[in-house]
Amino acid sequence: MTALLLPAADGLLAEHTLGAPGAWTRPSGPLTSRVVYAAAHVVPERWADNSPGAPAVLDWDATLAFRHELWSYGLGVADAMDTAQRGMGLDWAATQELVKRSAAEATAVGGRLACGAGTDQLDLTSLPTGRRGLDAVLGAYREQVELVAGSGATVILMASRALAAVADGPQDYLDVYGTLLDEVDRPVILHWLGPMFDPALAGYWGSGDVAAATATFLELIEAHPGTVDGVKVSLLDAAHETALRARLAGVTPRVRLYTGDDFHYPELIHGDGTHHSDALLGIFAAIAPLASTALQAYDAGDADRGHALLASTEALGRHIFSAPTPHYKTGVAFLAWLNGQQPGFVMVGGQQAGRSLPHLVQTFRLADGAGLLRDPELAAARMRSLLAVHGMGA
Repeated sequence: MTALLLPAADGLLAEHTLGAPGAWTRPSGPLTSRVVYAAAHVVPERWADNSPGAPAVLDWDATLAFRHELWSYGLGVADAMDTAQRGMGLDWAATQELVKRSAAEATAVGGRLACGAGTDQLDLTSLPTGRRGLDAVLGAYREQVELVAGSGATVILMASRALAAVADGPQDYLDVYGTLLDEVDRPVILHWLGPMFDPALAGYWGSGDVAAATATFLELIEAHPGTVDGVKVSLLDAAHETALRARLAGVTPRVRLYTGDDFHYPELIHGDGTHHSDALLGIFAAIAPLASTALQAYDAGDADRGHALLASTEALGRHIFSAPTPHYKTGVAFLAWLNGQQPGFVMVGGQQAGRSLPHLVQTFRLADGAGLLRDPELAAARMRSLLAVHGMGA
């Protein structure tokens, strides 16, 4: 048994004995009962200037190896998304390279890949207003859609801070997104990210009232049958998602709801007996072996086991995505480091400092309890080193 001293709630050290890793399995073929994507993070070069505002310099070997790990478990990869620190350290130059490299790797192994197309190459401080601002947003979206579609990946139309800043109401959203959907040559995924993930997106779809915003969202989808594969909804509101999912099921061709709810994903993926959610989740990057094993159980007709496995990670998901929610990415990178999937606990933009030591210790405990520390001795050694840096432990 592997043990180490961990600080308790009062900061005093007490022995913690790690459990055994879970008996997770890789699938022998494609997962079929649910369409799922794990939103992957990026690994920076350890010796790069990873300070806030510095250009992102990535460790390509570690970054791409992490994606291969996700594909090996049968999961799709959602890349260049907010989990990859779009808008929080990953600049447009690095994003372009990430999309191209990930697409080449996906083609080589036959992995499912979707990539975010947004507007983050725009400088919000000099963005024009009115029609000129909307035209700038549309041009930025077009540039990124061309990149993603040209790589062969599925396009995810990401929520845009720039559009939120210049839009004057629901019609502006309908005009911009409608134009893009008219121009694409294959179905895309729409991305609705709530203000708990990014405060700059408050009032998206032209209203701070969720019901009114949802009406605009549905109007857009129903006006463009055949060009929306699905929607990723990250509002952390299970009741809203369940109602929206039922509404989308009636659209022809059917539009998938990819849950982005990292609080309620076990029940939403399990479904209500009539409909279930598919998934595009940051938490799946942190729990990939367990998530895959759960989905394999669903494929085998053992829904109860699949649901129980996912539910066993709910406390971990809620903790990693606790407020301030934008810093959930720190937890994903932390677990990757503990599991030997990146050489150092470092993130672009210095975001490894986004969580406190008590938060990380609890992440360690919950991951261990879920059987997600694949090499307990390595995880314990790395946790000891982190505690030592903070002046704790022996």
